[in-house]
Amino acid sequence: MKHFALLLALFVGFATSALARDLMPLNASPQEMLSPPFVDEAGHKLKLDNFHGKIVLLNVWATWCVPCRTEMPTLDALQAQIGSDQFQVVELSIDEGGFPVIRRFFSEIGITHLKPYLADSLRIFAALAVDGLPTTILIDRQGREIGRLVGPAEWNRPESIAFFEKIIASKEN
Repeated sequence: MKHFALLLALFVGFATSALARDLMPLNASPQEMLSPPFVDEAGHKLKLDNFHGKIVLLNVWATWCVPCRTEMPTLDALQAQIGSDQFQVVELSIDEGGFPVIRRFFSEIGITHLKPYLADSLRIFAALAVDGLPTTILIDRQGREIGRLVGPAEWNRPESIAFFEKIIASKEN
């Protein structure tokens, strides 16, 4: 019976939806990170450096990624609630179909507050050490990684909003 309880606990732990997980774990100290190139819909070449001065929640995703599709509305809601000149959700797609595929997806699920960006998957995976989708990286105002979460989350929960508002208000970030 003791072994059954242990197996059940392990199963429940693995089966628990990633959407119910705790908030994003923070690094012990900010980590320098590369700034790989990507483009916006107008074809402007950008880097993460373009967002210096803001807290950025960088989400690496693809339209074919089921967990990415599930969390996208919560990222849109987060941007709607606290997006500002101090905070921005940056949606970085690795879709090979480009912006037409992304626009169609955004339209299908009603994404209205996020701007899509597109990057080469190999460059992004290597430069940002992405090992699964979605990967979401919290970046401070100096362009350093301060937290990371692999897998989906409910980004617009009240606890998440409070978490990000605290990060935005902090003078350390």
